[in-house]
Amino acid sequence: MTTLWFYLTDFLSNPESWRGTDGIPNRMMEHALYTVLALVISIVLAFPVGLWTGHSGRGGAALTALANSARALPTYGVLVLLVVLMGIGLVPVLIPLVALAIPPILLNTHEGIRAVNPQLTDAARGMGMTGSQVLLRAELPVALPFILVGMRTAAVQIVATATIAAAVSFGGVGRLIVDGLARRDFTLVVGGGVLAAVAALIVLAFFAALRRFLVSPGLRAHAKGGH
Repeated sequence: MTTLWFYLTDFLSNPESWRGTDGIPNRMMEHALYTVLALVISIVLAFPVGLWTGHSGRGGAALTALANSARALPTYGVLVLLVVLMGIGLVPVLIPLVALAIPPILLNTHEGIRAVNPQLTDAARGMGMTGSQVLLRAELPVALPFILVGMRTAAVQIVATATIAAAVSFGGVGRLIVDGLARRDFTLVVGGGVLAAVAALIVLAFFAALRRFLVSPGLRAHAKGGH
């Protein structure tokens, strides 16, 4: 533990760690770019599908099978294969990250909508709401806490896995880990690992704030009571 602390303090106190291409600000910004792009693409692809299957009750078995298949993909192997086929670029990095993030968003959205009390949807239809209004005004607000958990899980997985971008000459905090291992510079390795952990904590804090902002106090209290 003392050795780790020594490496970390050495990394953070070194002025070279804070400037240039390999500096902490630049590497964290690169990591944030990969994370945000992959998460946004995953939400755009998975969220509407999960809403539709959850609301309509159709395709649940196929959705589960697809999500489980995506989870079984070896992320690093897919990345290397795509780089061989497509060359080094942002797209080969994003594809495996998106494939990793889609299952939790898809399944949590589907299951969250399906778990809404049928009496609530019946009451909404009785008030004259259309199908889309029932989904957006009644089902979605109730299912939102569960949906946000899926998005949070996806984001944390992306943050952790985005370090592999460095294996194909891309940046992010994984660059520090890969370069540190190549040089046997454990100060860089420890620094990169800590930055990856800090990035994951930032994601958790962001989704905690988002949940507090988007989810009604009544639903938050109900969720706490359920736990």
